[in-house]
Amino acid sequence: MAAGGSPDDDFDARLQRARAQRGETPATRRGPGSKPPMGIGFRIGVDVAAALAVGMGIGYALDYWLGTRPWLMVVFFFLGAGAGVLNVYRAVRGMGYEVGYRHSGAPPAARDDESDE
Repeated sequence: MAAGGSPDDDFDARLQRARAQRGETPATRRGPGSKPPMGIGFRIGVDVAAALAVGMGIGYALDYWLGTRPWLMVVFFFLGAGAGVLNVYRAVRGMGYEVGYRHSGAPPAARDDESDE
């Protein structure tokens, strides 16, 4: 550490040297699980379209089979739309987390195995 300098200044200098050695720029640096914004938008669009298509397909097939046109297709259209919105909510809520990790906001509960005896 330089005389009179703070530990943060020394760390920042070492971090910049290490990034320069790796050829890493701020534009190429991404955290775990990060995706380009266009990829996220495409995923959300596909999620909504797929949920609507599946819902309407199920509704159409049931209408054809049961002879209830168009009522079940309308019902399953709204169910598919709800599923699409739910998929978008899950995708946006999970942004920035690694696979298998979901932040609950609460500390883990302490295990008290001795009280069970």
